[in-house]
Amino acid sequence: AMTVLPAADGSATFEAGNTKVLAAAYGPREAPLRSEAMHDRCVVKVEFSQAAFSSDVRRRRGKGDRRSLELGRVITRALETVVMTELMPRSQIDVNLVVLQSDGGVRAAAMNAAVLALADAGVPLRDTMAACSAGYLDGTPVLDINHLEESGGGPEVHVAKLVNVDRVVLTQSDNKCSVDVFEP
Repeated sequence: AMTVLPAADGSATFEAGNTKVLAAAYGPREAPLRSEAMHDRCVVKVEFSQAAFSSDVRRRRGKGDRRSLELGRVITRALETVVMTELMPRSQIDVNLVVLQSDGGVRAAAMNAAVLALADAGVPLRDTMAACSAGYLDGTPVLDINHLEESGGGPEVHVAKLVNVDRVVLTQSDNKCSVDVFEP
Protein backbone atom coordinates (compact mmCIF):
# COMPACT_ATOMS: atom_id res chain seq x y z
CA ALA A 1 0.00 0.00 0.00
CA MET A 2 1.22 3.49 -0.80
CA THR A 3 0.61 6.90 0.83
CA VAL A 4 0.07 5.41 4.28
CA LEU A 5 1.71 8.30 6.18
CA PRO A 6 0.28 11.69 5.22
CA ALA A 7 3.12 13.64 6.92
CA ALA A 8 5.78 12.00 4.71
CA ASP A 9 6.48 13.09 1.12
CA GLY A 10 6.04 9.44 0.15
CA SER A 11 5.28 6.30 2.11
CA ALA A 12 4.48 2.64 1.60
CA THR A 13 4.08 -0.66 3.35
CA PHE A 14 5.39 -3.83 1.78
CA GLU A 15 4.41 -7.32 2.86
CA ALA A 16 6.04 -10.60 1.87
CA GLY A 17 4.54 -13.55 3.69
CA ASN A 18 4.43 -12.60 7.36
CA THR A 19 7.09 -9.87 7.01
CA LYS A 20 5.81 -6.29 6.95
CA VAL A 21 7.92 -3.15 6.46
CA LEU A 22 6.84 0.50 6.64
CA ALA A 23 8.82 3.04 4.60
CA ALA A 24 8.68 6.84 4.68
CA ALA A 25 10.53 9.08 2.21
CA TYR A 26 11.27 12.76 2.83
CA GLY A 27 12.68 15.01 0.15
CA PRO A 28 14.39 15.87 -1.97
CA ARG A 29 15.13 18.90 0.16
CA GLU A 30 18.11 21.14 0.80
CA ALA A 31 20.74 19.21 2.74
CA PRO A 32 20.51 20.36 6.39
CA LEU A 33 24.29 20.16 6.87
CA ARG A 34 26.27 21.96 4.20
CA SER A 35 29.28 19.78 5.00
CA GLU A 36 27.33 16.66 3.93
CA ALA A 37 25.88 18.17 0.74
CA MET A 38 27.35 17.01 -2.57
CA HIS A 39 27.72 19.74 -5.21
CA ASP A 40 26.97 17.38 -8.11
CA ARG A 41 24.34 15.01 -6.73
CA CYS A 42 21.75 14.28 -4.08
CA VAL A 43 22.62 12.43 -0.89
CA VAL A 44 20.41 9.46 -0.01
CA LYS A 45 20.21 8.61 3.69
CA VAL A 46 18.53 5.45 4.97
CA GLU A 47 17.62 4.75 8.57
CA PHE A 48 16.65 1.13 9.21
CA SER A 49 15.14 -0.14 12.45
CA GLN A 50 13.19 -3.09 13.70
CA ALA A 51 10.25 -2.58 16.05
CA ALA A 52 10.67 -4.35 19.39
CA PHE A 53 7.40 -6.22 18.78
CA SER A 54 8.32 -7.28 15.21
CA SER A 55 9.31 -10.85 16.08
CA ASP A 56 8.93 -13.39 18.84
CA VAL A 57 12.62 -13.01 19.72
CA ARG A 58 12.74 -10.28 22.36
CA ARG A 59 15.92 -8.44 21.48
CA ARG A 60 16.24 -4.73 21.90
CA ARG A 61 16.92 -3.72 18.33
CA GLY A 62 16.69 -0.08 17.67
CA LYS A 63 18.36 2.16 15.16
CA GLY A 64 21.87 1.82 16.53
CA ASP A 65 22.62 -1.89 16.57
CA ARG A 66 25.23 -3.25 14.17
CA ARG A 67 22.86 -5.28 12.01
CA SER A 68 20.48 -2.35 11.50
CA LEU A 69 23.33 0.00 10.58
CA GLU A 70 24.73 -2.52 8.07
CA LEU A 71 21.33 -3.11 6.47
CA GLY A 72 20.86 0.66 6.24
CA ARG A 73 24.19 0.99 4.41
CA VAL A 74 23.35 -1.87 2.01
CA ILE A 75 19.96 -0.36 1.20
CA THR A 76 21.52 3.11 0.79
CA ARG A 77 23.97 1.78 -1.82
CA ALA A 78 21.15 0.08 -3.73
CA LEU A 79 18.93 3.18 -3.65
CA GLU A 80 21.77 5.45 -4.81
CA THR A 81 21.84 3.36 -7.98
CA VAL A 82 18.09 3.68 -8.52
CA VAL A 83 17.57 7.39 -7.68
CA MET A 84 18.61 9.90 -10.35
CA THR A 85 20.81 11.74 -7.84
CA GLU A 86 22.49 13.90 -10.50
CA LEU A 87 19.20 15.77 -11.10
CA MET A 88 19.13 17.11 -7.51
CA PRO A 89 22.54 18.51 -6.54
CA ARG A 90 23.10 19.81 -3.01
CA SER A 91 19.96 18.09 -1.75
CA GLN A 92 19.11 15.15 0.47
CA ILE A 93 16.52 12.38 0.52
CA ASP A 94 15.80 10.60 3.79
CA VAL A 95 14.24 7.15 3.84
CA ASN A 96 13.09 5.71 7.16
CA LEU A 97 12.38 1.99 7.27
CA VAL A 98 10.71 0.21 10.19
CA VAL A 99 10.16 -3.53 10.28
CA LEU A 100 6.73 -3.97 11.83
CA GLN A 101 6.62 -7.75 11.56
CA SER A 102 9.63 -9.96 10.92
CA ASP A 103 9.44 -13.47 9.50
CA GLY A 104 12.53 -13.55 7.29
CA GLY A 105 13.29 -11.80 4.01
CA VAL A 106 13.54 -8.46 5.81
CA ARG A 107 16.31 -7.05 3.59
CA ALA A 108 14.35 -7.62 0.37
CA ALA A 109 11.08 -6.38 1.87
CA ALA A 110 12.77 -3.21 3.15
CA MET A 111 14.31 -2.45 -0.26
CA ASN A 112 10.97 -2.97 -2.00
CA ALA A 113 9.18 -0.75 0.54
CA ALA A 114 11.83 1.97 0.10
CA VAL A 115 11.44 2.05 -3.69
CA LEU A 116 7.65 2.26 -3.37
CA ALA A 117 7.96 5.17 -0.91
CA LEU A 118 10.39 7.01 -3.21
CA ALA A 119 8.04 6.53 -6.16
CA ASP A 120 5.14 7.76 -4.02
CA ALA A 121 7.19 10.88 -3.15
CA GLY A 122 7.74 11.59 -6.85
CA VAL A 123 11.52 11.14 -6.63
CA PRO A 124 12.97 10.64 -10.14
CA LEU A 125 14.08 7.02 -10.52
CA ARG A 126 16.13 5.39 -13.29
CA ASP A 127 13.93 2.34 -13.09
CA THR A 128 11.92 0.32 -10.62
CA MET A 129 13.95 -1.99 -8.41
CA ALA A 130 12.75 -5.37 -7.17
CA ALA A 131 14.49 -7.34 -4.44
CA CYS A 132 14.18 -10.99 -3.48
CA SER A 133 15.88 -13.50 -1.20
CA ALA A 134 16.63 -17.08 -2.10
CA GLY A 135 17.82 -19.99 -0.05
CA TYR A 136 18.46 -23.68 -0.14
CA LEU A 137 16.68 -25.87 2.38
CA ASP A 138 16.93 -29.67 2.55
CA GLY A 139 18.05 -29.89 -1.09
CA THR A 140 15.31 -27.60 -2.36
CA PRO A 141 15.79 -24.05 -3.66
CA VAL A 142 13.40 -21.60 -1.97
CA LEU A 143 12.42 -18.02 -2.93
CA ASP A 144 11.30 -15.29 -0.50
CA ILE A 145 12.60 -17.23 2.47
CA ASN A 146 10.91 -16.96 5.84
CA HIS A 147 12.50 -17.13 9.30
CA LEU A 148 12.27 -20.93 9.52
CA GLU A 149 13.95 -21.29 6.13
CA GLU A 150 16.60 -18.70 7.04
CA SER A 151 17.47 -20.51 10.26
CA GLY A 152 17.81 -23.84 8.42
CA GLY A 153 21.55 -23.20 8.02
CA GLY A 154 21.58 -23.40 4.23
CA PRO A 155 23.02 -20.81 1.88
CA GLU A 156 21.16 -17.52 1.34
CA VAL A 157 21.43 -15.06 -1.52
CA HIS A 158 19.84 -11.61 -1.68
CA VAL A 159 19.39 -9.97 -5.07
CA ALA A 160 18.06 -6.55 -6.10
CA LYS A 161 17.60 -5.81 -9.76
CA LEU A 162 16.41 -2.94 -11.92
CA VAL A 163 13.29 -4.27 -13.61
CA ASN A 164 13.43 -2.80 -17.13
CA VAL A 165 17.14 -2.14 -17.57
CA ASP A 166 18.12 -5.72 -16.65
CA ARG A 167 20.86 -4.58 -14.25
CA VAL A 168 21.66 -6.23 -10.93
CA VAL A 169 22.04 -3.60 -8.21
CA LEU A 170 22.86 -5.88 -5.28
CA THR A 171 23.93 -9.46 -4.69
CA GLN A 172 24.78 -10.56 -1.20
CA SER A 173 25.33 -13.97 0.32
CA ASP A 174 25.18 -14.69 4.02
CA ASN A 175 26.74 -18.16 3.86
CA LYS A 176 29.38 -19.72 1.67
CA CYS A 177 28.11 -21.86 -1.18
CA SER A 178 29.07 -22.82 -4.69
CA VAL A 179 27.27 -21.21 -7.62
CA ASP A 180 26.03 -24.57 -8.93
CA VAL A 181 23.74 -24.87 -5.90
CA PHE A 182 21.44 -22.23 -7.44
CA GLU A 183 21.79 -23.32 -11.07
CA PRO A 184 19.49 -25.98 -12.57
